[in-house]
Amino acid sequence: MKALVWQGINKVAVERVPDPEILQPTDAIVRVTSTAICGSDLHLLDGYVPSMVHGDILGHEFMGEVVDVGADVRKIKVGDRVIVPFPIACGKCWYCQKGLTSLCDNSNPNPRLAETMWGHASSGIYGYSHITGGYAGGQAQFVRTVFADANLYKVPQGLSDDQVLFLTDILPTGYMAAENCNIQEGDVVAVFGAGPVGQFCIRSAFLLGAGRVIAIDRFLSVWSWHAAREQRPSTTRKTRSSSGSRL
Repeated sequence: MKALVWQGINKVAVERVPDPEILQPTDAIVRVTSTAICGSDLHLLDGYVPSMVHGDILGHEFMGEVVDVGADVRKIKVGDRVIVPFPIACGKCWYCQKGLTSLCDNSNPNPRLAETMWGHASSGIYGYSHITGGYAGGQAQFVRTVFADANLYKVPQGLSDDQVLFLTDILPTGYMAAENCNIQEGDVVAVFGAGPVGQFCIRSAFLLGAGRVIAIDRFLSVWSWHAAREQRPSTTRKTRSSSGSRL
């Protein structure tokens, strides 16, 4: 199959690599139909995150069709369309039972590396260095996924890839940021950074009841330029008025 592999600092390329195989009875093989590049992939590209090895397959935001399952997989069947969240959960440890899947005790075979890097262990992550397990990622034609029953989520009929792909990482990231703010009805919320995650945070803030959301970014993008032009006459005065004098 073809996959995007890390060849060294600031160098990636599409190469032919061996097709993935079922290694554990809880595995499933997914044929990737859509995948995305995360901003955090830049930390792998430029060497900021260590432990990358030549040939590592990148990508932790992907979805597709199940083409093979292990003997112990019960909830997922061949032919299912699924999304694959980037933190790998075993579904059984204390953290997974509490919904804290990014801290799964069982999916990262290299927890000490994560502890050294971040001060605490993390779950395994697809396509994100050997610090998070060295799993092959989703910027490929096929992916071996682990703990399939706990990690693969079936896509309801009628939804396109474009409608659900962002649920693998970027949308929940933005939503969680907004959720952590304990937004009350009518609140004025400031979002620092108007990139893709910031965009989802802005929309999530409105979804959670914000009356006004102010996007703050140091880059003059087309989006922010048009927004700024619309607000230009008296941004501060309008903001104070709509927030009861709270900026």
